[in-house]
Amino acid sequence: MIKTYFYNHSQQTMHHDVDLSQVHSFLRSPEDLLWIDLYDVGNDELQYVADIFNFHPLAIEDCLHVSPRAKVDDYENYYFFVIHALRYNEESDNEITTLELNVFLGSNYIVTIHKKPMPSIGRIAAVSLHSKKYMNRGPDFLLYSIVDGITDEYFPIMDRISARIDELEDEMYEHQMEAITEEFLALKRTIILIRRVILPQKRIFAPVNGTMLFKINEENIPFYIDLVDHLERLVDSAETSRDLVNGALDTYYSIVSAKTTETMQILTIISTIMMPLTFITGLMGMNVHLPGQDSPYSFWAIMGILFTVIALMLLYFKRKRWL
Repeated sequence: MIKTYFYNHSQQTMHHDVDLSQVHSFLRSPEDLLWIDLYDVGNDELQYVADIFNFHPLAIEDCLHVSPRAKVDDYENYYFFVIHALRYNEESDNEITTLELNVFLGSNYIVTIHKKPMPSIGRIAAVSLHSKKYMNRGPDFLLYSIVDGITDEYFPIMDRISARIDELEDEMYEHQMEAITEEFLALKRTIILIRRVILPQKRIFAPVNGTMLFKINEENIPFYIDLVDHLERLVDSAETSRDLVNGALDTYYSIVSAKTTETMQILTIISTIMMPLTFITGLMGMNVHLPGQDSPYSFWAIMGILFTVIALMLLYFKRKRWL
C-alpha cells in the first residue's frame, strides 16, 4: 500500500493520493512537502519509489532486510534512517518485539517504509488527510512527530516493567525457584532489548559537539532537544530497571541459599543426634552376651540412656545457638 500526502505551501492546502508520475512537479518549491508512506509493499513497489528519487541500492537493501540497530546515513541529497518501535506482550513467549521503520529524508520530501502498522504513523496520516498541522514546518518536523510518537509508546512499556519488578519482589518469598528465576531472566532479556533499541536512537538525535547528524531547521531544534530528553529519561529508566532486576535476583539467590543452609543445618543436627543413638543400639544389639542383658530393667535402662543423650545434645546445640 502506498499513501501520499502533499502540502502546497503557496495555497496552504493539503492533498492526498497524488499521482507519483508527476512527483517532480510537487518538488519544485522548497517550501512544499511531499510525504510518501509505503506499508507492507513488495520489491516492485519499493523499487518504483526508489527509481523516482534515485535512492542508493544499499539503502534499498537495508529496507528489504531487518536491521538490528538504529542508524542514520548521509547520502548527500537525502538522509536514510533506521528506527525501531517496540511491541510488548508479556503473555507471549517473545514478550517484546521490534518494528522497523525506514525513513528517507529529503529537502522537501519524506518517504517512510514499514512492514507492519505503526500507531504513530497512522495517527499523523489521519490528521494529514485534512490538516497541515504536521506538514507545514518542513520534513524534519514531520520526522520529529513520527519519532516522538514512537518514543511515547516506550513509556507505558517501562512503567509495566517497573510494576512487574515490584510484583516479583513480593512474590519471590512465596513461589518456586524455577518460576521466579525464569521470570527474572525474561525481564532481563526484555530490558536488554529495550536498551539496544533506545541507545542508538538517542545517539542519532543527540547533538555531537553541538552539531546534529542531519540538517534541522533552526525553529525545529527545540523539538529535537525535547525528544532527546525523553530518550535520555528512557535510558535512565532502563538502567534503573536493570539494576533493580539484578539486585532482586541477587537477593532471591541469597534467600534460596539461606533456606538451603538452614535445611542442611537441621539435617546435620538430626544426623549428629542419631550417630550416638545408632552406636548404643548397635552395641546393645550385638549377637553376644553383655553384662546386665538378662535384667528385666535393661530395656528401660537403654531407653533412659538414649533419651538422656538426646536431651544433652539438644541442650548443647541450644547453648551454641545452632537451634
